[in-house]
Amino acid sequence: MNIGQASLQSAVSAKMIRHYESLGLLPRVPRTAAGYRQYDESSIHSLRFIRRARDLGFSIKEIETLLGLWRNRRRASADVKRIAQAHAADLQRRIDEMAAMQRTLQHLAHCCHGDARPECPILDDLAGGPSGSASDQLNGPRESAIAAPSSTRPAGRRGIRPPA
Repeated sequence: MNIGQASLQSAVSAKMIRHYESLGLLPRVPRTAAGYRQYDESSIHSLRFIRRARDLGFSIKEIETLLGLWRNRRRASADVKRIAQAHAADLQRRIDEMAAMQRTLQHLAHCCHGDARPECPILDDLAGGPSGSASDQLNGPRESAIAAPSSTRPAGRRGIRPPA
């Protein structure tokens, strides 16, 4: 079947099929004399596997590893479980971080008068505002949940003040 048919059967766009092939997730497929790719049921099954793994948020590197394990009938399921558990833990960490960001934003929005006054605790907090800002009160010291930990923040963003 051609790439369009493979796309329909796998629910993966033709562009992504070519991308996965270029990354080596999908083995190179035979081509017709005219240069058109020809996919078989095995390719479709692999594409569905990749699609489901992407839907679950696995990285390309994790998918590459999972595909290798899936294709290896002598694999240890413990290896697969370890990858899945590590991914689930990472998802939970990200969920917790987003929940903290949401709490902070809700609190900041609650503290903002939202009227014609120029004072805005949201902007003060984003700019690294005065000590005792709303997010400090909600989340403790400055490395609050409003952003990723400082080790993952771009340098030089904290404490920026608008020009006077």
